[in-house]
Amino acid sequence: MASPIRASLALALALAAPCVSAQTAPPHVMPDGSVPPALAAARMHMLEAPENMLTFHNMDQLFQTRVVARSGPVAPLARADAALPPATIRGKVMSEDTWEDLTFTSALLVMRDGKVLHESYRNNTDADTHFISFSMAKTFTSMLVGIAVGQSAIRSIDDPAVAYVPELKGSGYDGVTIRQLLQMRSGVDYEERYDFGATPSVAAQIFLNAIVANKERFADMAPRLKRKFAPGSRFNYSTLDTAVLGWVLERATKRPLADFMAQYLWQPMGAQAHGFWIADGGPGVGRELNGMGYNATLRDFARFGAMMLDKGRFNGRQIVPAAWVEQATAMTNNADPAAPPPPPSVTNPMARAGYGFQIWRLDDTGAYTALGLQGQFIYVHPATRTVIVKLSFFPEMGSAKGNDALEDTLAYFSTLTQWNGQ
Repeated sequence: MASPIRASLALALALAAPCVSAQTAPPHVMPDGSVPPALAAARMHMLEAPENMLTFHNMDQLFQTRVVARSGPVAPLARADAALPPATIRGKVMSEDTWEDLTFTSALLVMRDGKVLHESYRNNTDADTHFISFSMAKTFTSMLVGIAVGQSAIRSIDDPAVAYVPELKGSGYDGVTIRQLLQMRSGVDYEERYDFGATPSVAAQIFLNAIVANKERFADMAPRLKRKFAPGSRFNYSTLDTAVLGWVLERATKRPLADFMAQYLWQPMGAQAHGFWIADGGPGVGRELNGMGYNATLRDFARFGAMMLDKGRFNGRQIVPAAWVEQATAMTNNADPAAPPPPPSVTNPMARAGYGFQIWRLDDTGAYTALGLQGQFIYVHPATRTVIVKLSFFPEMGSAKGNDALEDTLAYFSTLTQWNGQ
């Protein structure tokens, strides 16, 4: 017999209508915006294996969304298809195809110097499938901040966030600059720790109330929190910091984040398909979950990576100011012995990493990556002009299998950057 969790997940997906590009709310959300029990259960357990192989590319079946429209000609991706080299994982040599299975891959694209060398799909996905980015969305948020700075909608990243969001006055975010939010050095008393039960942690409360039940907005917790450390003094991975950045963007540009992104990033980039943000409530109420909720096709994630590689230039246009990309990818070492450890989703190699403006440094070769929960990567290796997009369904965060998958993924990324492409 199926478990109650799996049964409720199956029910929620079965009730949902087929994906359509303009969808903003699953039809089984109640007219008043409340979330019925089957859907809430599905959201609560969407990260669990093996169901995540399905949920990670069906988020518009589970959540209300905000569409990021595309328009105009699609930017072509040149091809130079090649057989990828074998992987050596923990002393064992295996084919690239076997490595994809080992590391819970749903889609993979490898580019070298602007040409696609490899593109593959698994688990009933294809070039039209929209995949969840999870925290890769943070890097998208950073690039949107850069665009807003370039337009002078944001005067300076050394402005305090409260200058744009007065609701933060008197909270731990009062006096925190936009730069400190970008670097996750707000000093606010928040931990990316999801402890449920009778006394859930702050992060768990946000997950339950904003993401699962849509009773409040993700950023609503920010004005309630106090300061723990001096702003700028310590790195502390915080999706709430990114949510506040989204709030700043919304106020600075005087537009919903999805609309701003469509006009100034997605359409200039020549995306092949619309993207969408999952939202924490209905139209006019909820906001885009800009710290974890962007969804796009594999190729469009690759276009974004190619734009990052070329310092904000793609499709014949300077989309993000070059100086911003350089600044965003100039990493600060986060190995502060007094700082809290990274969350379970970024343990092992990420504990050794540096952090820029919502983006991770992986090693001393200059590589950096947008990184999402349970195996989502837009990896950029400037020295070899390599871009790798891997969309995965790792086991639950913090698990031994999940940590192994992360290590095994990065090991093969290193092989690919050393491969001559022949």
